[in-house]
Amino acid sequence: MNPVTGRFAPTPSGYLHLGNLFSSLLAWLSAKSLGGKILLRNEDLDPDRSRKEYALQAQRDLERLGLFWDEGGSLGGPHGPYDQSLRFDLYSSQLAKLESQGLVYPCFCTRAQLHAASAPHASDGELLYAGTCRDLTRQEIAERSRTRSPALRLRVPEETISFSDLHYGPQQQYLPTDCGDFILRRSDGVYAYQLAVVADDAAMEVTQVVRGRDLLSSTPRQILLYQLLGYSPPEFAHTPLLLAPGGRRLSKRDGDLSLAGLLESGWTPRDIVGNLAYLAGLLPEPAPAWPEELLPLFSWEKIPREDVIIPDDLFQHRRVF
Repeated sequence: MNPVTGRFAPTPSGYLHLGNLFSSLLAWLSAKSLGGKILLRNEDLDPDRSRKEYALQAQRDLERLGLFWDEGGSLGGPHGPYDQSLRFDLYSSQLAKLESQGLVYPCFCTRAQLHAASAPHASDGELLYAGTCRDLTRQEIAERSRTRSPALRLRVPEETISFSDLHYGPQQQYLPTDCGDFILRRSDGVYAYQLAVVADDAAMEVTQVVRGRDLLSSTPRQILLYQLLGYSPPEFAHTPLLLAPGGRRLSKRDGDLSLAGLLESGWTPRDIVGNLAYLAGLLPEPAPAWPEELLPLFSWEKIPREDVIIPDDLFQHRRVF
């Protein structure tokens, strides 16, 4: 059996918040508890949202919490480059594979048209594409191309994708009604997350993907891409989300519980790791800890399946031990 390779893959659109660090800790523990390794990838696909300083700060944050990686980031390694902005040639070649199978078509819909014509996904409010451009003729494509650059979509088959999540168990999705034709490359030429993450995880030989529950619904379409591109999908494990008091989602944009803010309030890195471990069900009460001290305690069976409300003391940066 090959050793497990997990990964951290932050998007440098802001400073990491406690929810990002929560899933990073669980990804580290899941891989390391099996004798595996972790690689670090900078998912800076979108040039309008990504900043180099956020990527560098993410590395510093992970290091301060003892979440050291084995490949990527400042370490480099055999699967580089580890910045998605430098990997567009790979994405182009993977897109060409799909085009050669007749599975890609141009979409000229504007954002307003998409919202007007799409139905929300049943589970999470995601918009389901109505297939407006699916069967355009060559002449229609040529005419529309004169005034608008198209996005490129994948023509999904009439299939059900099933998989077993390491934490949430059996999952399935009927692609036409639960997923719909999804974007592979935006109209501005930026490759979509779904294609890039599959191409990268396959090329970097990632065997285990641990990430937040908010990405659970995207897993079937990624498994489809693995199959169409001829790769074996990794194992997937999704974590509950950390929520602010009242149930609000944490946000980088709002600066929710950044590591810097907690440290400035008197927390130590071991305090933060111990609190995260307590919220994850690995400790019976908050107590300072380093990640390696938690390895004997890690089990997916201990992790809550419901999203976790951060205690008000922690959210207000007040130390509770």
